Amino acid sequence: MKTSENAKLLRIFLGESDKIGSVNVYEKIVSSAREASLAGATVYKGMMGFGKNSIIHTSKIFALSEDLPIVIEIVDSQENIDNFIPIVKNIFEKANNGGLITVEKAEIIHYSSSKK
Repeated sequence: MKTSENAKLLRIFLGESDKIGSVNVYEKIVSSAREASLAGATVYKGMMGFGKNSIIHTSKIFALSEDLPIVIEIVDSQENIDNFIPIVKNIFEKANNGGLITVEKAEIIHYSSSKK
């Protein structure tokens, strides 16, 4: 991915306990992004949140949830993101769980790999 091209930020919201068989949905999405040669993916675990069903999920000690919010962010070219969205939708269908997918414009300031 070049820093001068039009880039998109793909953001995927789901639950920590969402699975396809024994595989976490967030792991399946990240491994699929790697297989699709996307520039990279980052998974964030939320401390508190709610979705369409309005059930609050929290990490507070007295209300431990096993389904904390997860957000996956992927930045890549518009073409690569557009090609990856159907893969994410397919993963959601297989998991039979809820989720949210958003896309927004991203300006890449710097992108490089490590010097290892």
